[in-house]
Amino acid sequence: MTRRRSRKATWGCLITAVLLSAACCAAPISGAISAVVALQSTARDDGGIAAGGTAADIPPRMLTAYKKAVQLVGRYVPQCRGMRWPILAGIAKVESNHAIGRSIADDGDIRPKIYGVLLNGSGAGGNTTAFPDTDGGRWDGTAQGERAVGPFQFLPSTWESIGEDGNGDKISDPHNADDAALGAAIYLCGGGRDLAKRAQLKAAILQYNDSNEYVANVLGWIDQYTAAAKDPDLKNASDKVRTAIGAALSQRGVPYSWGGGNASGTSYGICCSPSGKSGASIKGFDCSGLTTYAYAKVGVSLPRTAAAQSGVGQRIPASLGTSALKPGDLVFYAYAPGRDSTIYHVGIYAGSGQMINAARPGTVVRLDSVNAMSGFAGGARLL
Repeated sequence: MTRRRSRKATWGCLITAVLLSAACCAAPISGAISAVVALQSTARDDGGIAAGGTAADIPPRMLTAYKKAVQLVGRYVPQCRGMRWPILAGIAKVESNHAIGRSIADDGDIRPKIYGVLLNGSGAGGNTTAFPDTDGGRWDGTAQGERAVGPFQFLPSTWESIGEDGNGDKISDPHNADDAALGAAIYLCGGGRDLAKRAQLKAAILQYNDSNEYVANVLGWIDQYTAAAKDPDLKNASDKVRTAIGAALSQRGVPYSWGGGNASGTSYGICCSPSGKSGASIKGFDCSGLTTYAYAKVGVSLPRTAAAQSGVGQRIPASLGTSALKPGDLVFYAYAPGRDSTIYHVGIYAGSGQMINAARPGTVVRLDSVNAMSGFAGGARLL
């Protein structure tokens, strides 16, 4: 958006969040690693991973709007380069969670409308600066001040300068998915940015919301959606690697289940994850259950937990970076990289910076960026 946001958290809240959300398929954090170490590890993560992370968490009508905006933006900003739907999806994920919970009509109209807090300087909702009314309540429903509107959360004053008709009804409405996505594309493109260049993409997001925390969050989602939009290139992989990766990819969309999955496939999980989520009623996979299943297809038997799996095959040190990984490698994440006993997560590297990932409760098996999890701890080559 175009307003500055204030986000504050106490150390206690941050540590609690880490303890409740970090582990995927290992035992809860023990006294061997303190919450501060876990916090330091998580602080390096700008992946923004949460429920969703692939096109599967985007309502189809919203995804259509993002893709349509990419096709149309060149009419309004001919010099713009590098605009793609994951960029718009990253913004909308953070601003409105893709308008999930609202009704999205065939023409793109979103009801009920999405309104932000009244920016009157009261401090409510984190706003400390008063914004005087500019639209007489036309877009934000109030003449008492300004509030952000629509799935991309534009201020009415900003919308007046960039709003265009994205769905062909001759109205530019920030509460319409097509119009709002096109407006966001125009705004991010500026006078003609090249959004394929990371520095210019960061500058565009910073202009949208003047917060480094916001930029890191949005970039994390963009990276995840970018990974999800591609299929891995396995033309140079061995037959066994293709088989293992193919087995894992075939499970995309299967729900995460704490303790779920085995060499035969999905199974009901157990209770309970560090965040208190039970897999007992969910048939699916956790991270190490998925890897166990995929490698069983090529005759490789793996131990059940992520930490134990790090002891199988040729270990790839974290110091070599993710560029040392090859398709088919296991990829690990730890609270304290360098101490394999603290490994909490495992995925299957699919190439091109992607991994097949069963991330955590509330998600599904999906393709993610290999940087989507914190605490990269190297890999293991089994094939």
